[in-house]
Amino acid sequence: MIAQVTTMAAEVPENPLVPPIPELVIGLIAFFIVFGILAKKLLPNINKVLDERHEAIEGGMKKAEEAMAEAQQVLDEYRTQLADARHEAARLRQEAQEQGATLIAEMRAEGQRQREEIIAAGHAQIEADRKAAAQSLRQDVGKLATDLAGKLVGESLEDHARQSRTIDRFLDELEAQAASDTTKAEAGR
Repeated sequence: MIAQVTTMAAEVPENPLVPPIPELVIGLIAFFIVFGILAKKLLPNINKVLDERHEAIEGGMKKAEEAMAEAQQVLDEYRTQLADARHEAARLRQEAQEQGATLIAEMRAEGQRQREEIIAAGHAQIEADRKAAAQSLRQDVGKLATDLAGKLVGESLEDHARQSRTIDRFLDELEAQAASDTTKAEAGR
């Protein structure tokens, strides 16, 4: 029978794709040994690296979220500071306008006061000049009048006291006549 199996085995052609059973068993044992060694040694290292990478990614995401939150907080602070700066600038501008208006009003008041002082000083100077001119005119008119009266009378009217009284009386009459003419002219209007 063995001879028959051998002849049958010889008769059945061997398939090159199917390995012999003892080789297959030895290969499977070697595969499981290598797989076991890899599972014990290499797999924990791979899992450790994957866990570290996962933690790094999650940590990076947390850091990115924290940075985003911090950036948003800084942006909000910046916007608040910008709004405060704009408000302060508007307040300063308003104060400057108010101070400018106050300064202009003060300058106008000072200008008005100085103008009034100049006008008053001018009136006082004009009055003083008018009085000085009137006094000078009185003296000149009095001298001329006494000289003329002396020539008409034929005697000298050099007496100073008499001359003064005559001149004053004459000028007072002229002033009274001028005042009455002015009053009549105003009444006629």
